[in-house]
Amino acid sequence: MSERQGGGLQRVTWSVGALVAAVADTLQARFASCTVEGELSGFSRASSGHCYFTLKDADGAAALVRCAMFKRDASLLDFAPADGQRVELRGRLAVYEPRGELQLVVEAMRRAGAGALYEQFLRLKAKLEAQGLFDASVKRALPAFPQRIGVVTSRGAAALHDVLTALQRRAPHVEVIVYPSLVQGAEAPEALVRAIQTANARAEVDVLIVCRGGGALEDLWAFNDERVVRAIATSGLVIACGVGHETDVTLADLAADLRAPTPTAAAELVSPSRQANLDALGALAAALTRRVDQRLEAAAQRLDRVALRLARPADALASQQQRLAWLSHRLSVAVQRSQTRQAELTGRLGRRLLLAGPKRRMSAELHLEGLEGRLRSLDPRQVLARGFAWLDDGQGNPLSSVAQLHQGQDLHAVLADGQAQLQVRLVLPDAAP
Repeated sequence: MSERQGGGLQRVTWSVGALVAAVADTLQARFASCTVEGELSGFSRASSGHCYFTLKDADGAAALVRCAMFKRDASLLDFAPADGQRVELRGRLAVYEPRGELQLVVEAMRRAGAGALYEQFLRLKAKLEAQGLFDASVKRALPAFPQRIGVVTSRGAAALHDVLTALQRRAPHVEVIVYPSLVQGAEAPEALVRAIQTANARAEVDVLIVCRGGGALEDLWAFNDERVVRAIATSGLVIACGVGHETDVTLADLAADLRAPTPTAAAELVSPSRQANLDALGALAAALTRRVDQRLEAAAQRLDRVALRLARPADALASQQQRLAWLSHRLSVAVQRSQTRQAELTGRLGRRLLLAGPKRRMSAELHLEGLEGRLRSLDPRQVLARGFAWLDDGQGNPLSSVAQLHQGQDLHAVLADGQAQLQVRLVLPDAAP
């Protein structure tokens, strides 16, 4: 910082760092400790353990402030901060000098207001979703043409007026039964469960509408109560739920067979349009009339053709005679062609038989001669003629080894031209290989 004199006035010139430091000192002196409430946005936790986020105005104003919460203070949190939560922060205002930005150094954080409700909503939603209460597979279709529609809501609610107006406009022939219930406050969940159970016990309606108008999260909280959600999920009646405005989503909406964006939309979705049904019936009646006329015209034309044929029986007889003559001619031609083909086939087979006879006889003779030669080669006498002899022990048992012989043994030998009686004088076995 430097001081300059000019024109009798003293002017102070700041350096950037000095100005930022002066502002930071002023803020720390004025806002050494402050408490602020808002909505978390852009929450992140660095690897160092420090947390950085932005706190937005919870009432929807454009104001926001950047926040930093250091590791030591963040470790003392008893919940997991997340975007959209409404929190109450205690800390001190400071200036982040590298960027000259205002920031709140947070020393403590706790949940507040709708942020806590929203977190409770998410926890209960996860629990019921895990139990299958929101599965699409358990959703039932709305009845196509309900005769009675039940409505669970407050008697004085604008939602009831909207529903009745929509039903009167779309389906004035449908009867409406109201099961009154509180829709806001501590006693509302029990009243809603009781109304739904009453409708199921009476079983006098085809579909049930559970609805109320829009409001803050706290106003709609009865429709996030676990008892109400389970009553809707286990209802024997098909339920359409229309709570709040299009952007409002409650757990009752998720458990119902149909979620409607508004009460009026719920009434329109469960009730068929009377005029649309009348138009559809008119179209079906016109189509049926056209179809009957077409069938009658076709039958009349067929009757005319039959009448013409019956009026000239001689023509029909002549036509049949011509057909019979034509068929007879075709039969005669077919028989002649068949006889000619059979004669040609018989001639071919006869010629083949005459040619095949000598060939088969010659082949059989050659085969027989070959078998005869093989038989002669297997004759034992042929073997004996080549100088071999048949030896046995005199009892007809053949001898094929010297192990069967002993000195002085009598043997019987068969030769090619006779027999002989032999006696063993000496046995000389061959040496082992």
